[in-house]
Amino acid sequence: MTPPPGSGEIRHFHQELHALRSLLLEMSGLAEEQVRQAVRAIVDQDPILARTVVKGDARVDDLELRIDRMAHELLALQQPLASDLRSITMTMKISNDLERVGDHAVNIAQAVEYLADLQPFGRIPEVLEMARLALEMLSDVLDAFVRRDPEAAREICARDDRVDHLYNSMFRILLTHMMEDPRRIGPSMSILLISKNLERIADLATNVAEDVVFLVEGTSIRHRPPVSG
Repeated sequence: MTPPPGSGEIRHFHQELHALRSLLLEMSGLAEEQVRQAVRAIVDQDPILARTVVKGDARVDDLELRIDRMAHELLALQQPLASDLRSITMTMKISNDLERVGDHAVNIAQAVEYLADLQPFGRIPEVLEMARLALEMLSDVLDAFVRRDPEAAREICARDDRVDHLYNSMFRILLTHMMEDPRRIGPSMSILLISKNLERIADLATNVAEDVVFLVEGTSIRHRPPVSG
């Protein structure tokens, strides 16, 4: 399943695969921590923590570049087959999704910084629930990836509808606020931006869950309705 001849070459190839996987695990931990801090910044309305999230994005970006470079070298030099090929290509795909997760965490943090300069808007339960669900989905899907657990990944896909529902509800609530008082347009747009980025993080967690199923089973479940247990 791996490059031909030479036990030394095969051993080196598997060492490189292990190093690639380790980089992805490091990146996943950083991306999750970025989201966790962004969510904490929302809850505490903490602009200082928000700035920490913005500064931390460079580390996530750097890891994506390293993973992409290593994966391309493995594909070009080793020409892996079957499961090894699937593992490398899915690692590239997941690292791209994690980089986007980091970007959404930054967007949330920047919105928190903006809101901190305005009159306190108060806590909105729907936003806090979206934050909890999106972070939980991300954490669980990374665990499913580590354990190579396709059933757990499928279950995570099924949770995405709840986040979408909350986002739609949030949009209606904020639209009402803006219509009632034009002075709330600025804060409302920032909260809507936070909600949209949380919804996108949940979408990306779903993407990773679908990748986990494909990685383990070689079966694509994209564009298919989740099957409840």
